[in-house]
Amino acid sequence: MSAGSPQDAGAPSLQQWQDLAAIDVHVHVHRSVKDDAGPVESGEQMGEYFGIGTMHGYAVPELAAYYRERRMAAVVFTVDSISATGDEPVPGNREIAELAAEHADVLLPFASIDPARGAAGVREARILARDYGVRGFKFHPGVQRFFPDDRTAYPLYEVIEEFGLISLFHTGQTGVGAGSRGGGGVRLKYSHPLAIDDVAADFPDMDIIMAHPSFPWQDEALSIALHKPRVYIDLSGWSPKYFPPQLVQYADTLLKHKVLFGSDFPVITPERWMEAFDQLPLRDSVRPLILRENAARLLQLPGTVTEPGSPSTP
Repeated sequence: MSAGSPQDAGAPSLQQWQDLAAIDVHVHVHRSVKDDAGPVESGEQMGEYFGIGTMHGYAVPELAAYYRERRMAAVVFTVDSISATGDEPVPGNREIAELAAEHADVLLPFASIDPARGAAGVREARILARDYGVRGFKFHPGVQRFFPDDRTAYPLYEVIEEFGLISLFHTGQTGVGAGSRGGGGVRLKYSHPLAIDDVAADFPDMDIIMAHPSFPWQDEALSIALHKPRVYIDLSGWSPKYFPPQLVQYADTLLKHKVLFGSDFPVITPERWMEAFDQLPLRDSVRPLILRENAARLLQLPGTVTEPGSPSTP
């Protein structure tokens, strides 16, 4: 793969993305194909928080079948939090990328590198970008215990920008550790979106997705997305019936080209999200932008224009 040319990676193909019902930009892979099916670690805590019972994990081939059945594509990834857990992520980035390449009609692989890995993590990020066709990198500052504008993470961003990939940052409230003793040690301060403004200023050619409605800092996230042309917002992790009014207003107007559908599956199913989304006061012309077209452009799928985002006319 040549630097700055993600379409040359061979995966995904998604030649007919226009026929998809939606592109889900936020899907977790919690199980390796080498492991038995069943609840994932912390599945009971997460399931209780999201009101779904015990959360079960899906391997990459199962996710492909799930989304193919629904005529959707999905961005899939793990979260590397070795600095907090001491454990390697399961499944690993390479497994996800290799299996996603076998299901390139519906899956787009992202990777995750804990910034605490230092130079070794930067080397692995380069390998994943160059040899494994990943389309972006997922960061979870609260779990990985770093502020996005911490200079120790900048070498990772340099690789991401060099290869024309996407940085996806968790922002705001998290279900991880919610309701458990001390919140599971997760500190919400790391997920304040304002730190991402520094990253967007220092890496002006890197596309950034701020994941989730950034409660309780929604206004800050909207301001950053409006001000920085390559910063987007995904709507995952929340039922749309709980979206703040200002998020809905900006999604329908000034940020209609910079807001993306994401579910956070398996904690929220696409069906549950879509049912609530259908009730939002959005114009018919905006709905396909959020569900499919904005993501297709950002991910540089065939036939899209890859100009960086900019505030749009209402």
